[in-house]
Amino acid sequence: MSDAAYHARPELSSTEARLLLQSPAKYRWRKDNPPLIDDSPKFDIGKAVHAKVLGKGAEVVIVDAEDWRTKAAREARQEARDAGMAPLLRREYDAVNAMAESVVANDDAAALLSQPGDSEVSLFATVDGVPVRARFDYLPELGAGVTKTVDLKTTVDASKSAFERSFATYEYAIQRAWYLDAYTALTSNPAEMFFIAVEKTPPYLVAVYAIPTDWADRGHRDAAKARKRFAECTASGEWPGYPPGVQYLDEPIWHVYAEEQEEMVI
Repeated sequence: MSDAAYHARPELSSTEARLLLQSPAKYRWRKDNPPLIDDSPKFDIGKAVHAKVLGKGAEVVIVDAEDWRTKAAREARQEARDAGMAPLLRREYDAVNAMAESVVANDDAAALLSQPGDSEVSLFATVDGVPVRARFDYLPELGAGVTKTVDLKTTVDASKSAFERSFATYEYAIQRAWYLDAYTALTSNPAEMFFIAVEKTPPYLVAVYAIPTDWADRGHRDAAKARKRFAECTASGEWPGYPPGVQYLDEPIWHVYAEEQEEMVI
């Protein structure tokens, strides 16, 4: 199934679930005004890395230009995107190849990707009465024991501390729960998700991560909350924004600590 066909499906996705948790109004607007995910150079590179590593995905087209500043280059980029391809400059294409080589050269990543299975696998299930969809980067064949699914992420910094921040910022725990909930609904088989993070700049370092039980549990609770909210909004036909009335802000913990540190210095 192509990316376009998958994203055109009516079932609720993890990206849509995360929008719903921000506010149902945001989800409704983006659903009525596609695309849900805007095109950008970082997505083109991400698509190309996925295709190179996983052997499936968007076809890469090299645009013969030094950069994207000229009108001709931008038009060629848009034509490629409209055709479902990932447009890259030659230097970007070379970087993608280097990133893919780093992934397959990493022993932990290679072990996960060498499991018998398939890439870019789309699943459709009903969870908590809500039709959902999930698209695994790599899904091993069903067998005995825990299924070790794989998600490939391109990132600026794949170090543990930096990827923890990215993981929290983009709510990847909800994505993880969404995919595994769909998988378990279809197979009744226990599963885990491993994240392969590869950096976008030389030397294209790679690391493999999983999350602890408490963080995983919160992801599953948030995923269930999104499904419940979707069902309620669908039934009522109302997609609210933020709560009405004046709300008092809570000072972020990081700001409290910063102020306390400043006072100690003074």
